[in-house]
Amino acid sequence: MKQSLQLRMGQHLAMTPQLQQAIKLLQLSSADLQQEIQDALDSNMMLEIAEDEPSSGHTGDLSEVGVPTITDNEYRELRDMDAVKEIPRELAVDVSWEDLYESIATAQPAGQSGGENDDFPFQRATGQTLHELLAWQMEMSRFSERDYAIATTLIDSINDDGYLGTTLDEIHQGLSHQIPALELDEVRAVLHRLQTFEPAGIAALDLADCLRIQLNQLPDSTPYKTQALALVGKHLDLLAKKDIAGLKRHLQMEDEELGAVVGLVRRLEPKPGQQITINDSQYITPDVYVIRQADRWTVKLNPDIAPRLRVNPFYSGMVKRADSSADNASMRNHLQEARWFIKSLHSRNETLLKVAKSIIERQQAFLNEGEKAMKPLVLRDIAEEVGMHESTISRVTTQKYMHTPNGIFEFKYFFSSHVSTQGGGECSATAIKAYLKEIICTENAQKPLSDEAIAKILQGRGINVARRTIAKYREAMAIAPSSERKRIF
Repeated sequence: MKQSLQLRMGQHLAMTPQLQQAIKLLQLSSADLQQEIQDALDSNMMLEIAEDEPSSGHTGDLSEVGVPTITDNEYRELRDMDAVKEIPRELAVDVSWEDLYESIATAQPAGQSGGENDDFPFQRATGQTLHELLAWQMEMSRFSERDYAIATTLIDSINDDGYLGTTLDEIHQGLSHQIPALELDEVRAVLHRLQTFEPAGIAALDLADCLRIQLNQLPDSTPYKTQALALVGKHLDLLAKKDIAGLKRHLQMEDEELGAVVGLVRRLEPKPGQQITINDSQYITPDVYVIRQADRWTVKLNPDIAPRLRVNPFYSGMVKRADSSADNASMRNHLQEARWFIKSLHSRNETLLKVAKSIIERQQAFLNEGEKAMKPLVLRDIAEEVGMHESTISRVTTQKYMHTPNGIFEFKYFFSSHVSTQGGGECSATAIKAYLKEIICTENAQKPLSDEAIAKILQGRGINVARRTIAKYREAMAIAPSSERKRIF
């Protein structure tokens, strides 16, 4: 094989470490950004929080909302350092940040103490689970050693909905090898005791048993309690089929009395285990606020999403030494890293504000009139207006939230497809969903509207929408079809 040299020309995308870091910060949520900033403060001696600077008030000025800016007093040493040739202004393309500087996010070894954050697991402690609640009630009750073992097995067999996930025969067979001379009646007796625990209806064998347990716990003076027990015990299938004539015939009731009995059954909880939820709330911190000024809506950055950062003037002054020691080289690296980190933060907030302003400028009607006035919008529209790529707009609108008078929404909420109107205009999918919800909420519960009927109503309002589109939006909103929305009484 003969060797030869060839010259080829081509183009490919090259990313500098600065651009890599800017993209990384841009796609972080506000919570992740705060953690990233804290990691940077912990690992970089040059970075510090400018605590003497005011950071309150909702204003659009980037210098007043926690956005890092360079002032003459704070960063006088940075201008002087520009003349030092050892610190490059730009790095070569396709170079990883970690190849040149220490990583900001330093992983903590397993088992190592976290100092002030040692109580983090306790700060994130979850609420009491269903099995923990049942176990606590069992400990507070008087059980013999045999019954305690049976009760523990029964509690372990209860699923998240609150039902017994296996049969009593299987539980009896499993425990018979551990408890000598165990009878099935003993297991059934312990189960009946567990069924008196909270929440009402727990440890039921099926839906009918669950409803029966809850009805039995009601006072005897409860109206129609006896009739409701007869309904759930023998005719629950007729209620599921909405067979009014069959229910009236078997229960020997008229419409008014049967309606009261069905109403009592509907007030019961079919899945008692779902009442015990783990309280692990995730709070959303908005990235921007939408406020009204004069007759227009404007956007202001949230001053609390990030602290104001600056370069420590004492340490940066020490870098001016001309020696080439390892300590001085490390400080130079930290200084350059701090400069780029502050610049990336500034770029992130500037881009965030620019995109938010563009969105609100196009959705003024939504802020004034609500969801039904939402305009169709796609990423390309914003990208063309702000002069950025669609991928950048996608990063900005993901996990970023906007505080509006109508609630807190993710940026992506304001983007939706559209359908045409009879007047030649466009109606967004969000507006159609709002109309759909309004129509279903005001329909006759005994004669719910079909998807075809809803489509005709919207067409009467000038919105050209097909039946399958209504079905798609209805399913996306977790709304049942007309056959399941029908109410007997």
